[in-house]
Amino acid sequence: MNRERFQQITDGYRHLKIAIIGDFCLDRYFEIDPARSEISLETGLPVHNVVRVRSQPGAAGTILNNLVALGVGQIFAVGFCGEDGEGFELKRCLAAEPSVNLEHFVTTSLRRTFVYCKPLVMEPGQPPRELNRLDSKNWTETPATLQQDLAARVTALANQVDALILMDQVDLAETGVVSRPIALAARVAVDRRPDLLVLADSRRGLHHFPPLGFKMNAAELSKLSGATANTVESVQAQATELARKNHQSVFVTLAEQGIVGAAPDQPAEHIPAYPIRGSIDVVGAGDATMANLTAALAAGAKMSEAMQLAMTGASLVVHQLGTTGTANVQQLASLLNPQCDP
Repeated sequence: MNRERFQQITDGYRHLKIAIIGDFCLDRYFEIDPARSEISLETGLPVHNVVRVRSQPGAAGTILNNLVALGVGQIFAVGFCGEDGEGFELKRCLAAEPSVNLEHFVTTSLRRTFVYCKPLVMEPGQPPRELNRLDSKNWTETPATLQQDLAARVTALANQVDALILMDQVDLAETGVVSRPIALAARVAVDRRPDLLVLADSRRGLHHFPPLGFKMNAAELSKLSGATANTVESVQAQATELARKNHQSVFVTLAEQGIVGAAPDQPAEHIPAYPIRGSIDVVGAGDATMANLTAALAAGAKMSEAMQLAMTGASLVVHQLGTTGTANVQQLASLLNPQCDP
């Protein structure tokens, strides 16, 4: 990809409308100063003194953060939060970006806000050290009325946007945003509008999803196909078969080996990952990949171009420590341009 082509693709981002349907959570970081440690008089246990608290949208919100950083023109957040302090804080973080539309983000008394609470020990001259995380989740099925409400919002948005992203982050099926009615609404949208780009990802694997564009890792592909995918060649073969079966594109991330993409009408392609350039934190790499794939494809990039941009974004993010990072167009250009054709 030369500089002119990079500019052509990324210049289109400001015109895009992308909807993210998924589990938006609050990433809350508690920065701990170990120099202020003490022992509790009441319990005799060590006390971690927090000297700074910072919050940002997580899970599906991490994809949103990356789309914001890329300069996508309008981003629709479709999901829910609870009527609690964490929900207020999550909505405040989402609303801070002028490109984010919260018309379809629901505040409900029927759910609690999904929270990842991350205590970080901050020692001078050392990367942040994360302690045991404290998570708040919903462990009961999302009420049917809320599921149907969100499904109707997906249907309404499908005719207004260039792409839909489905991000299923929950550990227990049907307890989050991307329940069966929502996934089926996305499938119906594709049937009605075959040009609509839809990419889905789930931490539990995509075997329970209808045929949509899929983004997964090699272990999830193996689980879905029933065959081991442990080499680039085996991943390419299985991804090609799945893409042809579903008549939708398939993207498979391979950690340090890069990414494979397959479309129903073309052979699978492989783009390698960037070399490691120091300490890394892999949290958020998949979300950066999803954001860059979606934005690039929606802006008219070829599959190989979109995967190259996705690997560039992921490389930038994994080298950001103590946070779930993002990468903007200028950062992409700085890392990508030395590899560009003259």
